[in-house]
Amino acid sequence: MQRVCLGLPTMRPCPDTIVDLAEEAAYAVATFGVEVHLLVLDTTDAADFAKNADAVASLSPTDGVFVHHLGNAEQRDFLRRVAERSGAADPELLLDLMLPDAVSYGSCVNRVFLGAAALGCTSTHLRNDDFDFQVVDGRKMFPIHQELLSIGRPAGDVVADVTRSELDPADAEKPVMLVSGSFIGELNVDIGEIHELDPAVYRDLVRLWTPPVWSDEDRDAMVDVSFKGAGSEPFDSDDSVLGVPDIWDVYMCNIALDHRAYEVLPLLPSIETIGTDYALLHALVHSRLPGVVHNRHIVNYYTPERRIGAGFISYQLRFVKFLLSMLYLYPVYGGMIDLGRGLLDEQHGLKVEPILDLVRGSIEWDRAGNEHCLDVLDVSYRKLGGKYAELADVVAGRRQQLLDEAQADAERWAVLVEAWAGMAAAARTEGLTSGADA
Repeated sequence: MQRVCLGLPTMRPCPDTIVDLAEEAAYAVATFGVEVHLLVLDTTDAADFAKNADAVASLSPTDGVFVHHLGNAEQRDFLRRVAERSGAADPELLLDLMLPDAVSYGSCVNRVFLGAAALGCTSTHLRNDDFDFQVVDGRKMFPIHQELLSIGRPAGDVVADVTRSELDPADAEKPVMLVSGSFIGELNVDIGEIHELDPAVYRDLVRLWTPPVWSDEDRDAMVDVSFKGAGSEPFDSDDSVLGVPDIWDVYMCNIALDHRAYEVLPLLPSIETIGTDYALLHALVHSRLPGVVHNRHIVNYYTPERRIGAGFISYQLRFVKFLLSMLYLYPVYGGMIDLGRGLLDEQHGLKVEPILDLVRGSIEWDRAGNEHCLDVLDVSYRKLGGKYAELADVVAGRRQQLLDEAQADAERWAVLVEAWAGMAAAARTEGLTSGADA
């Protein structure tokens, strides 16, 4: 029986999301006859963990659905055993990369990947804790429906199960390692208020994440589509396309990935940085592997703590660090584009060696681009005034630290990429038996 992981990393109380995902898991079992492991990796404090635990305890038992809810201590114990078994020279460093004492969007997903490996799953289906499913005629439009039609299968066998095929016949034997929808609703980066205050400043800021080697016209075109997902068009009927996906059509919180992808390449373990969890998707897209994109988009919304006070500063600093991360990521992505199908081995799997070479090569990149980025940010935030001027003061006070951390994140990623195969193998051997199973 096919065994899959429905993964939810969370750092906040989200009982309603847990109930929704249990419903999605039950739908997958009933519709496709699979075994679903709902894996909730929870880094909340004791009070909020209890709220999530109550939601897990309230779930009705469903044949074929297994729910695992792991807190910080259980995750740390599992990851320590994996790091030590992996054979790496510095298990403590790996443990820090996997479970840092700070928010890390890449690390939390990497933990899901190792958990899925430990559970013996062949694919991971990722969701977030701040989304809703679209509802049509009283039915939730579960993305897992489209995901399980295709994930892991030879692309040629999937043609009959999609609305349209743009598959190159030469790719028919390659596996579908990525199935993704997008999102509707609010921007997936919380900077819409900046556009409302001053569209020109918004354009200046968003241009900072576009490739600097592009023309002004191309950079402005990228600004126009950035962070908007599928817009606002609600779901009508299923539409899916098989072929090489466009990176703009995939979304990390609404995606299924085959284990032959995520057991090869981990995400960046960057601290307090949004947007660095897409590196694996770039590798899959730029290697020209076939995938499926569909329109069972989730509905994105914001949690209120990121709009005021310390929560505002913390979130906007994550955006700043995202902009700085691109100095080190674009050389990697550009190299992936140049290598193309050269990123794949004879079995159509990702080769980690050329990717690791690209990551290592980016570490000593000239910081001048990031110095300029911080200069533009300072001017832009002060134009906006108010809380953004306060943000400018915080960024200015941490300027050297931010520059250093962006480079350190690239260095830490290289360490993790090199150790990842051993960690994935160790996770498969260790298994995952802790946590509340339902």
